Amino acid sequence: MIADGARLAYGMLMDRAAAEDVVQESAFKAWRRLGNIRSGSDFRPWFLGIVVNQARSTRRASWWSVLRIDPNVAATASDDAAVRGADLRKALLRVPADQRAAILLHFYLDLPLDEVATALGISVAGVKSRINRGLKRMRPGLQGYEVVL
Repeated sequence: MIADGARLAYGMLMDRAAAEDVVQESAFKAWRRLGNIRSGSDFRPWFLGIVVNQARSTRRASWWSVLRIDPNVAATASDDAAVRGADLRKALLRVPADQRAAILLHFYLDLPLDEVATALGISVAGVKSRINRGLKRMRPGLQGYEVVL
């Protein structure tokens, strides 16, 4: 559960330290609000929704506007897989946060669409729309790569 939250936060922020902070803050908020979850509801999408909101708040903070360059990406640029991963991360960062969250929850964490909808507080149709718009926005940055869905 926490590992999924960490992967989601890292996917949204592309900064391991910030992602760890987001997960820690999200876990604390979830613990404080545990009484708010409806009986019979699944905990995972509820918690991931908190992680998404906390990552958005972190991203909106004023210090986040500084460009961060991962030195590991530049150091391993000769490795084809690293280059593809860097291109994917760059394309993903061009996508608005709401669309990025839907893409990460569905494709990166393998959540079904209904759990993504629950985590984001929107309908399944809204999730499909966000994923579709986000993937369309990512495609120009991934020209030349075969995309298998």
